[in-house]
Amino acid sequence: MKGKSPADLETALHYHFKDPGLLDLALTHGSAGPGPDNQRLEFLGDALLNFCVAQLIFEAHPSWPEGAMSKLRGLLVCTDALHEWAKALELHLKTGPRTPKQPGALRKPMADAMEAILAAIYLDALKVGEAGLTPVMALVRRHHLEAVRSAHIGMWEHRDSKTTLQERAAALGMPAPAYEQVSRTGPDHQPVFIVRARVGELQVEASAGSLKQAEIVAARALVERLDHSTATDI
Repeated sequence: MKGKSPADLETALHYHFKDPGLLDLALTHGSAGPGPDNQRLEFLGDALLNFCVAQLIFEAHPSWPEGAMSKLRGLLVCTDALHEWAKALELHLKTGPRTPKQPGALRKPMADAMEAILAAIYLDALKVGEAGLTPVMALVRRHHLEAVRSAHIGMWEHRDSKTTLQERAAALGMPAPAYEQVSRTGPDHQPVFIVRARVGELQVEASAGSLKQAEIVAARALVERLDHSTATDI
């Protein structure tokens, strides 16, 4: 997929760049060759995104404790969430010949570019004397507000199973979870990974189309096993 033209991307972002070079830089991966890339913008954009999402959560959930707000923010600003946002905008990165070509290789670079775009908008607005945070907050609000408003405490236990398992094991005085790839079968375009997850004497196996997803499914099953064991002991 070639991606949107700069004009179409500006329409999707609801922002017109006064300095088009900033948008171009935000989409320039480090592999594109000598010259500036988007990593400095990504650094700034990461901070802007975390602030804007934190403010949305703070406003939408006045009764939530700090831990719950942090959990929700983590879900909304993680690499996978940013990658999906970048895909929805049809971002097209400038890359070089040495960029890895295997499936999923651009997941992190696409997420970085999304953060870099936020920084580019911020700096572009500042250049003409406008409040840089205003258009960034507007963009983040359009994209995330519905998800923030509909969130409920505990929802991350299903979506962030590995972290939940680690925390649950620590609370029970158990060793840290361990993951082992048992097998990988199927063609390259449709692989099947089987993973074994273990906490103490408990272990489960799970399968999925990626190693990461198989670990998540296995972790979720172990959380359920731990919950059942704890309930049985009460």
